[in-house]
Amino acid sequence: MSEFLTGHAKAHTNIALIKYWGKADSNLILPTNDSISLTLDEFYTETSVKFRSDLKQNILTIDQKQQPTNKLKRVNRIIKHFSDMWDGPKFAEITSDNHVPNSAGLASSASAMAALSGATMKATQTKLSLKELSSVARLGSGSATRSIFGNFVHWHRGHDHDSSYAEPLESPAEFKINMLTVVINDQPKRISSTNGMSNTAQTSPFFKEWTNTANQAIDEMKQAIKSGNFSKIGEMAENNAMQMHATTLSSNPPFTYFEPDTLKVLQIIQQLRHDGIECYATIDAGPNVKIICQNNNLNQIKNSLLSEFNENQLIVAHMGPGIKIY
Repeated sequence: MSEFLTGHAKAHTNIALIKYWGKADSNLILPTNDSISLTLDEFYTETSVKFRSDLKQNILTIDQKQQPTNKLKRVNRIIKHFSDMWDGPKFAEITSDNHVPNSAGLASSASAMAALSGATMKATQTKLSLKELSSVARLGSGSATRSIFGNFVHWHRGHDHDSSYAEPLESPAEFKINMLTVVINDQPKRISSTNGMSNTAQTSPFFKEWTNTANQAIDEMKQAIKSGNFSKIGEMAENNAMQMHATTLSSNPPFTYFEPDTLKVLQIIQQLRHDGIECYATIDAGPNVKIICQNNNLNQIKNSLLSEFNENQLIVAHMGPGIKIY
């Protein structure tokens, strides 16, 4: 067996505060609106890429399980992007360990594709800036664009491959927030994010206004992050999430990712705020609720949730780092 260069990378997943919902270009995965996210410390993917001259196709193993070759479309795109730039072998053996449990209610594609991009860049000895690497990660998963960087991140929607990239946002050094996930359902979604985006973009009369409103919110959210204004960050994130989900209810046919317990968590959050405990909700394409909060209120929020949910349904994460390539 002839072996070539190897690269390793570790990337963390992220949660969007201003959501990515809708594609302007499905091939390049260009979004219809800018987005802003928070990288999380608890959930990450570690990936190794080894190019081998004896391979005729890419081989992917996730958590010690080899994946079927017909499921590697996004992986193949990233490998090809780099292998086209050098004279070495064109296919690789990819080994990935996923530390994003299904029960977390968080998609692992962001950390997985970011780690794959970083490891492949190292293996091929390609010299890219992190900004350029974020554009490549986008080819595997839109949200992977943001997982290249730590803490708060802005993904510019752009109009072509080079102009759609992410960059880190400045926030006060002492400013910290938590993300408490309430796991409502850890099973695969009935309607995938890709299909949900497509359906709402094509049929919801609110979709154009969603895009405009999300883009208009970017500068205000960036200013709130720069000044460490927790209340404004939380209010805007919750409002943006509810606007996104309004597009699903107004689609034809209408659909929702919410489940009864999703609404139960939202009611608990509203009651906590009424009682002077500041916290806010954000919800991606799924039923699980992420609660944005600060350290001083974390225990009280958890105790309120434990009256309706089990301890193993509650997962706390903090602000996380950017990609590590080695």
